[in-house]
Amino acid sequence: MAHSWSFFSAGQFTFGCGSRHELGKHAVRRGYRKVLIVTDSTLAGLGMVQPLHDDLSEHGVQVEVFDGSAAEPDLSIAEDAAFVAKTFRPDAILGLGGGSNIDLAKVTSVLATHGGQPHDYFGWDNVPGPITPLIALPTTAGTGSEVSQSAVLTDREASMKVSILSQFMRPSLAIVDPELTFTCPKQITADSGIDALTHAIEAYLSKEAADIAAEPGEAIPYSGCTPIGELMAEEAIALVGRYLPAAVHEPENKVAREKMALAASLAGLAFSNCGVAVVHALEYPIGGRVHCSHGAGNGLLLPYVMRYNLPQREEKLARIAQLLNPIGDHGSDMEAALVAIREVEQLKSFIGIPEKLSAFGVTEAMLPEFADKSFAISRLMNINPRTPTRDDLLQILREAL
Repeated sequence: MAHSWSFFSAGQFTFGCGSRHELGKHAVRRGYRKVLIVTDSTLAGLGMVQPLHDDLSEHGVQVEVFDGSAAEPDLSIAEDAAFVAKTFRPDAILGLGGGSNIDLAKVTSVLATHGGQPHDYFGWDNVPGPITPLIALPTTAGTGSEVSQSAVLTDREASMKVSILSQFMRPSLAIVDPELTFTCPKQITADSGIDALTHAIEAYLSKEAADIAAEPGEAIPYSGCTPIGELMAEEAIALVGRYLPAAVHEPENKVAREKMALAASLAGLAFSNCGVAVVHALEYPIGGRVHCSHGAGNGLLLPYVMRYNLPQREEKLARIAQLLNPIGDHGSDMEAALVAIREVEQLKSFIGIPEKLSAFGVTEAMLPEFADKSFAISRLMNINPRTPTRDDLLQILREAL
């Protein structure tokens, strides 16, 4: 390779059914005496918060709960959570829930540690130093936020989803207990699962690490595709292809739930190092405007962007076909690449992800604005294997409408 690359993860990654019961021991071992749990009222009402609260308390840890999170949380919720954190002064902040709650915990920690407002940290590498340690316990299988360096919020005034990215935001401890996903509703399972597939495929198709322009020692948001990231992405793609349909349509299938939890974390490790690209860039303004779930928006757009990237990634798309459908010969690389796109389209349909953006209420008149906002996210444009123009993005959106 032309230059060095790095690989980042959560400080500690613990996986397995029942692993949540080790939370109190982990907290004591790390010297945490006060923990703030960031979650939402639905999970609190379902009784998922109290056992964690009790476990921590039994180990001598003082606990405070902020349960004001929501799907795709906006900036005001982050400010409210930060106020609680600044008052309580925790030794660690625990994000319990889907990616929205874990992302909110990350931003809460940044604000509690460094002050300011969420917009002070938008973009890459604007967090000036270490933050209050984070613990992540996902209750969905998809976002990979438990291992990533990013957080996504919704800026209602700008009608845009916005990101904060910093290596300081990777959780110190990720506890992935598949049992926490067993009661996840069908549509959230589908949206989260297709989000994991999007992460894995975008990471797998991203520019090679050797092709990323960076000065020696320069901090960059994504390294491009590396051997480690490629291995994790491949395994995640194979797991999603095999187990997501069962996780959606057979919700009591514990094997499928466990494998999807693993796939989500593997995809999270892949994308948070290698990168995500045009799919995510397009989804941010769409989700901010029409309020579709992040996973559903990504999943809808994924095959259209795969088709756009085909001229630069024919061989890798052919490999994706084999990962998603390992039975039989898919023909030439070009034929197999087209099979990969069809496999994703069929999976989308089978789990209930809409085929067209119009199902979310998107209209033709909205598309130029979406293309403009997407094109402005240079870190995502630069990691895509095929360098898009603003008109390319508009054409992808028209095809997806």
